[in-house]
Amino acid sequence: MTASTASTAASASATASDPAWLPPEAFRALGSRRVLVHGDGLLADTVWGEVTAACAEFGGEAARVDGPDPAGPYDLLLRTRREHLDRLGEEGFFLERAGGRTTVTAAAPHGLLHGLFHVVRLGRTAFDRDRQRQAHRPALALRMLNHWDNVSVHPVMGQVERGYAGGSLFWRDGAARGSRADLDRVRAYGRLLAAGGINALALNNVNVHAEEARLLTDRLGEVAGLARALRPYGIRTHLSVTFAAPVVLGGLPTADPLDPAVRAWWAEATGRVYAAIPDFGGYVVKADSEGQPGPFAYGRTHADGANLLADALAPYGGTVHWRAFVYDHRQDWRDRSTDRARAAHDHFTPLDGAFRDNAVLQVKHGPMDFQVREPVSSVIGAMPATRIAVEIQATQEYTGQQRHVCALAPMWSEVLRFRPQGEGTPTVAELARGGLVAVSNAGDDPYWTGHPLAQANLYAVGRLGWEPGANPYRLLGEWIDLTFTPERSPEPERLRAGVYAVLKDSWRTYEKYTAPLGVGFMVQPGHHYGPSVDGYEYSPWGTYHFADRDGVGVDRSRATGTGYAAQYAKPWSELYESPDTCPDELLLFFHHVSYDHVLHSGKTVIQHIYDTHFEGVEEVEEARRVWASLADLVEPGRHARVAERYEEQLRSAREWRDQVNSYFFRKSGVPDAHGRRIY
Repeated sequence: MTASTASTAASASATASDPAWLPPEAFRALGSRRVLVHGDGLLADTVWGEVTAACAEFGGEAARVDGPDPAGPYDLLLRTRREHLDRLGEEGFFLERAGGRTTVTAAAPHGLLHGLFHVVRLGRTAFDRDRQRQAHRPALALRMLNHWDNVSVHPVMGQVERGYAGGSLFWRDGAARGSRADLDRVRAYGRLLAAGGINALALNNVNVHAEEARLLTDRLGEVAGLARALRPYGIRTHLSVTFAAPVVLGGLPTADPLDPAVRAWWAEATGRVYAAIPDFGGYVVKADSEGQPGPFAYGRTHADGANLLADALAPYGGTVHWRAFVYDHRQDWRDRSTDRARAAHDHFTPLDGAFRDNAVLQVKHGPMDFQVREPVSSVIGAMPATRIAVEIQATQEYTGQQRHVCALAPMWSEVLRFRPQGEGTPTVAELARGGLVAVSNAGDDPYWTGHPLAQANLYAVGRLGWEPGANPYRLLGEWIDLTFTPERSPEPERLRAGVYAVLKDSWRTYEKYTAPLGVGFMVQPGHHYGPSVDGYEYSPWGTYHFADRDGVGVDRSRATGTGYAAQYAKPWSELYESPDTCPDELLLFFHHVSYDHVLHSGKTVIQHIYDTHFEGVEEVEEARRVWASLADLVEPGRHARVAERYEEQLRSAREWRDQVNSYFFRKSGVPDAHGRRIY
């Protein structure tokens, strides 16, 4: 199959399943014009395939040249000019319009592909006025998805760990999906990701089981097949590997990172990987975390472990992503000096500067575990000599599991704009030299993400990785316009406004009816869906709220608590240190306070808990009503799926309200000031 026909097959597959943000109508403005493509190579072939398919659909004309630009009357010119490489890099492009022609100029085929999809996003506005030349280049060089997919169905974790959109896109019945139809859908997925700005993904779970471990060796051909399917859209393939691979796969007696035989084993294994997949991206490693093997077993540091793999990858330009999610998951809940939030900082900041240049420390955006509200991890601003990647979670493990609407772009935007060293210093996005990584929320569900509106989160990962300073609400609008194509609707403004209304504040709505004021968790243990206020309160996992008859929250101050607040630089350490200055939304994360403590909002803590839980349910009821009102404007299958999910969201929100409010009423003995029934 040629690259051009592969592109056409991907387009057809995307239409056969859900087209998400690439419905045929999104290409109307481009496909109804005269388009000239200049460029060679696999990705330029992909651009040509996209252009010819769009022109065939909407009556335009397409031509391709290898030499100088002809003087013909073309409306859109897509071209490569290698002399712009220093300014644009491999993925950037110029966009301009003059003399009735819109021109995308890239230095390389990757940039040409991104420029094409930018024109698709702009639609008619790409052609309606003159534009001065403007450079578009990704702020973060790596925008990556980590799939937590298991090759075989795991007896506990299922096909996809923390997956809420069906089975794996890549694996079925213990083997790589290899039929033409399967690979067409993998290509369609790569196409969607490229159009959103993603350029890399890891194919398997970071909790590497036996079958996933073998992907590195005797099952490498399956990985190569999937890499071929993704390559036409510029998606580089990565693998999660077990640190114990030399023992598990190589029969060595040790995985000690300083052992010469271990180093030789990794060098040989990595050479075989690159022989099969020349553009392989690298390894993702979860080590010494939640039972996964790591260098601690040999008295070595995480830098020793990461550098072992970095050295094996370096000759080929590969990168190891070493996750910083390391903590004691066998804590004594009675010991209030122990604090899971401190763990990553305590483990890794003493190693700053000890990691190889091609080793990336992958740090969760918050210090705990993807809660609906956390402070930004103190690690991100504390390791200037280490390449940091910021890890976010698109799969909604703690934010409704794709049964609830929870648009996460506003949360991620707050993280990426945060300045760990204070005003005037670099943002998180500027410090994230290793890129932006998201745990994937996609599966083999026809709508890709289970909940059709959860596609907005998948789209936002790549777009914020490309442009971290973008207004997240603009990106929501961008996704709506691409996905729902309101301009083709009989009532475009009602459609656009309605979908925007149910998404805009959905993160804060979810926060209102779940765990209050940054305390986090309060979920059912294990599967993490639904309320259980004491679910992890007396467990070894270190996720506590310490509610008693006098108050609630975790004291993380330097003066009287665990000292986590002091791990931040000023001014944040000073701001978080006192309950008088700590932001309301993080109060219970940093402080144990009485129920009658008065927030900056003027409410007491207990009244805030009552009020927000009632408000959250009311906001879900209103969102459900708004969505129902769009039934005549939204494709019936999509509308029905979302409506069904809203019924479950409302049921769950009421359950959260009733359990949380009744729990804190029993603890505090304080009635609701408004006389509402507290169950």
